[in-house]
Amino acid sequence: MQIVTLGSELLRQKAEKIEQIDDEVTALANKMLEIVKTDNGIGLAGPQIGVNRRIFVTHINNDEKRIFINPSIIETSLKTCKYEEGCLSIPGIYSNVIRCESIKIQAWNEKGRPFTLEANGLLARVILHEYDHLEGTLFIDRLPENKRKKLVEKYENLNKAEKT
Repeated sequence: MQIVTLGSELLRQKAEKIEQIDDEVTALANKMLEIVKTDNGIGLAGPQIGVNRRIFVTHINNDEKRIFINPSIIETSLKTCKYEEGCLSIPGIYSNVIRCESIKIQAWNEKGRPFTLEANGLLARVILHEYDHLEGTLFIDRLPENKRKKLVEKYENLNKAEKT
């Protein structure tokens, strides 16, 4: 599995619900956690590896590895904060993004059990970032248009330089 990068239409599609949580889904989640570790990420969503399904994983520092299947954000705080974000699908590009400081999410784990999680700080941010991927949204979409255009141009220039 390879990381899908900016320019792929798959990153702009809304991911499809997972109808059955089985061994295949569990294996996918475990592979995603491996990729996060290998690529020094802290989260990864299905569309980022070419799987248009509603699944994402998080693994922040020594925090527990978490798997979210068919997630729903059920509550967000009014308080927001700004923090620098990057994305495995847009390597080399970083920018401050404003997001809710805390959230509540419902999802299913790899055993098919539902759970609700309240998160704040970096975990909330990573969850919101990965959830956006399931909706076909990238972190750069949350930036002012002029900033977004500059970052896309920078990304394209980095890619050109890498290919030559």
